[in-house]
Amino acid sequence: MRALYHVTIPPSAMADCEAVMQDVQLLQQIAPGEVIHFYPTRTPGTRIPRLLWGVNQAPELWRAERAVDLHHVFNPDPFPFPALRFLKRPIVYTVVGGLDERHRDMACRLSKLARTIIVSSEADYERLQAWGIAQGRLVQPAIDASRFSHTPLPPDAPPTLLAGSAPWTVEQFTSKGVDALLDAAQRRPDLRLIFLWRGVLFDEMMQRVRARGLEGRVHVLNERVDVNAALAGASAGVVLATRPDVVKAYPHSLLESLAAGKPVLVSRVIPMAAWVEREGLGLVIEAVEAEAILRAVAELERGAARFAAEALQTAVRDRLAHFMQAHREVYASVARAHR
Repeated sequence: MRALYHVTIPPSAMADCEAVMQDVQLLQQIAPGEVIHFYPTRTPGTRIPRLLWGVNQAPELWRAERAVDLHHVFNPDPFPFPALRFLKRPIVYTVVGGLDERHRDMACRLSKLARTIIVSSEADYERLQAWGIAQGRLVQPAIDASRFSHTPLPPDAPPTLLAGSAPWTVEQFTSKGVDALLDAAQRRPDLRLIFLWRGVLFDEMMQRVRARGLEGRVHVLNERVDVNAALAGASAGVVLATRPDVVKAYPHSLLESLAAGKPVLVSRVIPMAAWVEREGLGLVIEAVEAEAILRAVAELERGAARFAAEALQTAVRDRLAHFMQAHREVYASVARAHR
């Protein structure tokens, strides 16, 4: 079994730090194959319409797909890229983010192109069914939790949040809650922030940090880092979003936080929030604003005893085996149906 993997992020020196690329690296163990960047330029914020993405790659795609059994596309929303019509091998399409009613039309159009549409949450799977899309498949995301261990903070340690899911564009400083986190730190003098960065918009970020006078309490890790070591200095992981398709439905940085025995703070609109709330793995933040963040931090401090490290780690420990087996089944089913 071989696959051709398509991602819609720009190629960069730190691309392999992206959660989607980490998923691909896991799946290459069961279906080897190369990665093709559907994104049309090397820098974020392209003005090329998504309707044209991949069109100029058609000859390359035709050559590459001769050696594979299927295509696997990863994209934040269920956009039906017209270039997918050029492909002769069957398509598996993972919707990396979450769904809402705005995605109904594009998901229905995608269902005419993709043999299987993978989503990450029960709510999104039920939404596909309600839209009459029969080829939906629920596969819960996972990470290799064996790379993480718990390091407790001293009792007098200041509250420290580790934020992943760095912005690709200036607009995402708002939609991913970066500005709200910085505003929260500005209002609470003992709150510290750690940001995992990817080399994009670093100068813009540092301007925002300096403008708020937060140089001593905000650390932006703009390099490859040992995330387990970074989490050792954190009280909790945090990912915020104003829409469900802005970040991964189950952000890797939050799964990593749980694997390190640290609770998580997550926006209500992110599909992972339902699981976090149901299993008691952290706190759900209702609005992407400083006051909501500060209330959550205060509640986290008051109820720290509720979040036992072992229970948090157990929640993610066995997910990887299920993730891999589910993809084996999807790939086998899709390839078999195409014969």
